[in-house]
Amino acid sequence: MKVTGINADQRWSEWSESMPAAYEQYLVPVVFRPFAEDLTAKAAALRPRRILELAAGTGVLTSNLLAAAPSAEVTATDLNEAMVAFGSARAPGAVWRQADAQRLPFQAGSFDLVVCQFGVMFFPDRVAAFTEVRRVLASGGRFLFNTWGPFGTHAFEVALQAGLERAFPVDPPRFFPTVPHGYADPAVVVTDLTAAGFAVEEEQELTLQGRAASTADLATGYLTGTPVRAAVEARGDGPTVRATVIEEMTARLGPGPVTAPMTAYVFRAVA
Repeated sequence: MKVTGINADQRWSEWSESMPAAYEQYLVPVVFRPFAEDLTAKAAALRPRRILELAAGTGVLTSNLLAAAPSAEVTATDLNEAMVAFGSARAPGAVWRQADAQRLPFQAGSFDLVVCQFGVMFFPDRVAAFTEVRRVLASGGRFLFNTWGPFGTHAFEVALQAGLERAFPVDPPRFFPTVPHGYADPAVVVTDLTAAGFAVEEEQELTLQGRAASTADLATGYLTGTPVRAAVEARGDGPTVRATVIEEMTARLGPGPVTAPMTAYVFRAVA
């Protein structure tokens, strides 16, 4: 995972070691597991033998793949070494490696399925990364991944952003609208895949419900388990920011338990 879209790249090493635990505890069950289950079912239906996962994070999709396709060899990668360390402990059945999606350390034709959950938005050069994916896929291999839909279709993050804008009336962090939701035009995604030599087999819009115990938990996850943490710390007064964000999110979503829709696009392309 690469920090882009915020002016805090230099602070990554200061907090990246603690980020995966917060991400796993507060965000994975609510935001990422529902989509991991969908992507796993789609992957298992392809009956893959050699799977490469990109931007694996803490391993929520990895764990599901290992359970759903027990005969497959799963290699999980992430750019961030802290994520690789955390994920390898969470899903030890996979082979874990630190890797840049734009320069994959694998031979051509090594895999018959490449999967990526909410990671392609972070690739600085998506066509270059997709070209690498195609290189490591065997002929006829599939590339299966998802991206977040438009920012307004993710109710949790709309509420979070409102809280950040209330806490920082001038120059609020804009990470979520610009990066996770910055690749939300399916036509652009298809164009990039085509430029990399893929044929798009399927494109699906998918809305699932996220369920959180409380808005306080959600705020904690977003403020301490994502790159927004560095942006908030750079501006100072973290406890006050957290209180303001929780107050705004609670006003919009309720105190909890809270349920809200989240929309993504799912793509399957063939090499």
